[in-house]
Amino acid sequence: MPSASSAASDSGRPVPPSLWRDADFRRLWMGQTASQLGEHASLVVLPLFAVLTLNAGAGQLGVLRAVGQAPILLLSLFVGAWVDRWRSRTTMVLTDAGRALALGAAAMAGLFGWLGLPGLLALAFAVGALSVFFDVAYQVSLVRLVDRDQLVPGNSALEGSRSAAQIGGPALGGALVSLLSAPIAAASSALFFALSFLSIRRIRRAESIPERPEHAPRVWRRIHEGLRFVAGDTALRTVCLASAAFQFSFAAMMTVYLLFLPRELHLSGTVIGLALAATGPGALLGSLLAARLPSRFGYGTVLVCAAALGDGVFLCVPALHGSSATTVPALLAVSFLFGLGCQLVNVTVMAVRQAVTPAGMQGRTAATITFVGMGLSPLGSLTGGCLAEDWGLRTGLLVTAAGMMLSPVIMTLSPLARLGRKLPASHDAPPTAVH
Repeated sequence: MPSASSAASDSGRPVPPSLWRDADFRRLWMGQTASQLGEHASLVVLPLFAVLTLNAGAGQLGVLRAVGQAPILLLSLFVGAWVDRWRSRTTMVLTDAGRALALGAAAMAGLFGWLGLPGLLALAFAVGALSVFFDVAYQVSLVRLVDRDQLVPGNSALEGSRSAAQIGGPALGGALVSLLSAPIAAASSALFFALSFLSIRRIRRAESIPERPEHAPRVWRRIHEGLRFVAGDTALRTVCLASAAFQFSFAAMMTVYLLFLPRELHLSGTVIGLALAATGPGALLGSLLAARLPSRFGYGTVLVCAAALGDGVFLCVPALHGSSATTVPALLAVSFLFGLGCQLVNVTVMAVRQAVTPAGMQGRTAATITFVGMGLSPLGSLTGGCLAEDWGLRTGLLVTAAGMMLSPVIMTLSPLARLGRKLPASHDAPPTAVH
């Protein structure tokens, strides 16, 4: 239901003050920004640690990356059930402390030559698991911290910092490894998590959490309630289907794309990195626009148009030929528009999801959508590899890029496309079973 402040603004009274005047929101934003920087830096630092310090081969590096990503599939649903019953800020503080200690210990072990590949695998899994807890918890924390009519600007700020971290984190991690050493770079990532810990710990506003029943249902029942709630809500069900279609097709497309750039367009690794990095500035602009466009043009219109722009722009890539002087600017434009469209969709979808979801279901809803969307990514990557091998890179890229258009089509055919300029009302949570 709308908050009191939202109702007040609808009745003609002043709207709530700017989020940036809210000290507790600033603490959440600063903590989340530092945490995202540490997380995205570690995604580069740990593989480079394996390659440069442990002389890991390609197969070992692939296993390391898979182990770090495994917690998304293994833990997301359980984390959602957990966060719905506990204070999200406590969860964030504990996960920040855990990641800081783990990376700090790894840095010390690396400096003394005590850290081998098994230890690095355990570290990657631990950091990945704690990051799943943090990423679900910060989305829930925003809902519990700000008023309903501040969700869009709040999400815009948080997703903007996440986009900045996606640009700056890997670059910072790589630079620290090159200039100093992999263990020192790991220690720097630990420092970012420590800064996040200190910032979020200072949030003063009391956090309201749903009352727990005297006989709480088992975790599997709570997970089932989250799945049933998402499946039963038209908007959330559409978001799930569109996300699954996008993640599957995007994973397939990226598998072909990363082969297409060096083998068909004959681009160097440096130029490929530059082309991919252009996604970040586009995402930053998308975050800024997401705070304004839905209230002007409607949430449904923004979702469909932004998805069509971001996903459809890759249909131009298979047509590229010729020298890097002509292809590189085109690739930069493609990445920029992709980042712009995707971030508009991300922020807008998150605001809609948070608005229609009751407080007691926020964590499970976020985790369910993450689980369904990301769960198809490995299969998409395998499909992209098969298409590239059987049909060729240019045809495979065209087919997988066309597959990405399923996402805006799904949204266009659903009631989600008809959302107006105001966020929809929250629905009632399903009854909680008692055992």
